[in-house]
Amino acid sequence: MKVIRTSTIPLSLNVLLKGQLKFLSEFYEIVGISSEGQLLDEVQQREGIQTIGVEMERGISPLKDLVSLYQLYKILKVEKPVIVHSITPKAGLLTMLAGRIAGVPIRIHTFTGLIFPTRKGAVQKLLIGMDQLLCWAATHIYPEGQGVKKDLIDYRITKKPLKVIGNGNVNGIDLEYFAPGQITEEQKELLKKELKIQDSDFVFVFVGRLVGDKGINELVNAFAQLKKTENLKRTKLLLVGPLEEDLDPLQQDTLNEIRNNPDIISVGFQKDVRPYFAVSDALAFPSYREGFPNVVMQAGAMGLPSIVSNINGCNEIIIEDQNGIIVPVKNTEKLKQAMERMIADTVYYNRSRANAREMIQSRYEQSVVWEALLGEYNKLVKEREYRV
Repeated sequence: MKVIRTSTIPLSLNVLLKGQLKFLSEFYEIVGISSEGQLLDEVQQREGIQTIGVEMERGISPLKDLVSLYQLYKILKVEKPVIVHSITPKAGLLTMLAGRIAGVPIRIHTFTGLIFPTRKGAVQKLLIGMDQLLCWAATHIYPEGQGVKKDLIDYRITKKPLKVIGNGNVNGIDLEYFAPGQITEEQKELLKKELKIQDSDFVFVFVGRLVGDKGINELVNAFAQLKKTENLKRTKLLLVGPLEEDLDPLQQDTLNEIRNNPDIISVGFQKDVRPYFAVSDALAFPSYREGFPNVVMQAGAMGLPSIVSNINGCNEIIIEDQNGIIVPVKNTEKLKQAMERMIADTVYYNRSRANAREMIQSRYEQSVVWEALLGEYNKLVKEREYRV
C-alpha cells in the first residue's frame, strides 16, 4: 500500500523525518512530496523512496496556492495512496484539500506548531480559519505534543478526536547519532580554535532559523546585557542557522549587534550541528512558538541543559530545575537572569547537565516513536478495510 508524506519545503522531510521514511518503506510504499530542491533529492537518495517536487509557498499566496492544490490533486489521482500525511501548515492545508477532492481514504495531518496563538486581529482569524478548513478536510488529526493539543481545543479548531502519538514529537531522537562521544576531543579543539573559543568561555548555543519568532532579538539583547556584567565577560553566543530576511526578519539593532559583537559567532546553516553542541555549555532557545522542537531534544541528547521559553513542546521536554530553565516568552530580563544562573550557579548547572541526556533517552528514543507511528498506520488501514 502507498503512503504519501508531504511538507511545504524539502528541509522538513530531510531533517524532521530523517530515517523515518526509510523505516516506513519496509512496510509501505512511501512517496515524499515538497517544493523542489537539492534537499528533496537528498531525501530520495538517503531514504530510498520516490520523491515528487510541487512548489508550495510558505506565505499566503492565493493564485500560487491554487496551482499547487491542482498539482497535488493530479498527483494523488495518479498515485492512489491509501494514506496521505502532511506535517507543515501550508502543505497540510493544500494536501488535505487535495486528498479530500481526490478521494484519498485516510488523510492525516500532524500539527507540529501553531502560528495563530502568537498573532492577533484579522491575521489570527484568517490563520484559525485556514487550520479549521485543514481539519475539516482531514480524517485524522495528530498534535505533536500536549501543548499543541490544548491549543487546538481551546481555539476550537476542530471537534475531531486529537491524539498525541507516544510522548510527542514527529521523529524522536537518534541517541546513537546525537551522543557526546560522537565528537572527538581533537574535533572539538579544532572547532574551538576556528571559532576563537577559549576553554574558559561559557558558550550558549542557538540552533535554528535566525528570525524574530525564534526569540533571536531577545536572545541577542539579553546576551549584550549579560556581557556588561563584570564577572560574566568570558561568555560567547554561538548562532547556528540561516539568516532569513524575507519572512519575519530580525530588528536592525539585532543585526548590528550580531555583526559587531566579537563574542557573537554566527556560522549559518550547518548540516551537522553536533560539533557545535559539543563545544557549547548550554542551549538558549527562547522561541515564541513551537510544536515539539527537535533542537531541544538534540541538545539534551548531547548532554546540554537548556534555557527555553514557556511554550508548547519546550515546556514538555524541559522540566524546571531538572534539565534546564523555563522563562516567559519575549522576556529579555528573565532570559538574561536564566543565562546568569547557568554561568554562576555551578551546582545547579552541573546537576542540570548530568540529567540532560537521560531525560531525553527515557522519553524520546527514536525507534519507539517510529514503531508507534507504524502501529497507528496499521490500525487505520485495518479499520478502513473493516468498514469496506
